[in-house]
Amino acid sequence: MNLDENPVKGESTTSSSISYSTTFLFKDHHHHHHHILNLMTTLTLTIMPESFFLESQLPHQKTYINKDATQTTFPTVLIPNGDHNLKNIIRDHKPWLQSVLHKTGAILFRGFSSVSSASDFNDVVEAFGFDELPYVGGAAPRTNVVGRVFTSNESPPDQKIPFHHEMAQVPKFPLKVFFFCEVEPKVGGETPIVLSHVIYDKMKQKYPEFVDRLEQHGLIYTRVLGEDDDPSSPIGRGWVSTFMTKDKDVAEERAAKLGMKLEWTDDGVKTIMGPIPAIKVDETRGRKTWFNSMVAAYTGWEDARNDPVKAVTFGDGTPLPAQVIHDCLRILEEESVAIPWQKGDVMLLDNLAVLHARRPFEPPRRVLASLCQ
Repeated sequence: MNLDENPVKGESTTSSSISYSTTFLFKDHHHHHHHILNLMTTLTLTIMPESFFLESQLPHQKTYINKDATQTTFPTVLIPNGDHNLKNIIRDHKPWLQSVLHKTGAILFRGFSSVSSASDFNDVVEAFGFDELPYVGGAAPRTNVVGRVFTSNESPPDQKIPFHHEMAQVPKFPLKVFFFCEVEPKVGGETPIVLSHVIYDKMKQKYPEFVDRLEQHGLIYTRVLGEDDDPSSPIGRGWVSTFMTKDKDVAEERAAKLGMKLEWTDDGVKTIMGPIPAIKVDETRGRKTWFNSMVAAYTGWEDARNDPVKAVTFGDGTPLPAQVIHDCLRILEEESVAIPWQKGDVMLLDNLAVLHARRPFEPPRRVLASLCQ
């Protein structure tokens, strides 16, 4: 779909239908050989997603031409065709929605009046049926709201949160990330999203030696944690809530499970993660992705305890070249689509395929999140 050719908001561009075919084989018991009769019955059940969803547009969507010459519009924006309860139609169209997510990497559900509270959002997450992922080893200060729903990073409004794959710096990261806008921002507060393989391709083209070193050595992340959470910092999660214990020995065991080394200090702990890969192969799509927190750590892991330049290095311990990191940040910004939140919006990201960020805002703004395996 070319955006210029189809500017009509809400015009359906979804595929016409999905057929599920079930084939029954009948054995002929009258013959000794039990050969299969040529009696094949095909039951075709046709579900029409577009009687429930219409595809809409955002002002700054991106259109990419795929290797097979098809086009991908990023992200997919789905609005209701009629007055439908989002959790029910998700339950009825899971395979179709998963195929859309696989194709584009991100779905924004907008205009569904059935989603207005944290518990409505929890119902939507449950309707997809993905397993929950506990937030172990993540850096953000956040609190549980209801069920599987948490606040998104509670760092101060005047700070931006740089591009990252959710929990890319720990071995067990979520495969899916849901966001929900409970209170839309007064000003700003957009969530920019960007396709990771596009960043890999552009960086590989422009900085082949740098990318080769990344692929060869990986990255080491270093972060100093206090004991308690510090909500004034975007990486302010203390070690007690990071490892869900007050016992240093238990914390060390849990850190080791994450592949993390701990060095205790007078008032906290230094965590060292890595070397871990900076580039990942997205097996499901057969392409390489920029699956790291390099730019985020280098430009954003800053607080009273942390110097961002020391927060991330090559896996052999050598520092990263500043100008390449800053150019990577520029490429991320250039390729991204900033999602301006409206109350009731639900966004589903494939965390293997898409990086996300947060722009500064003027309160109020309340965006909730849920992480799934």
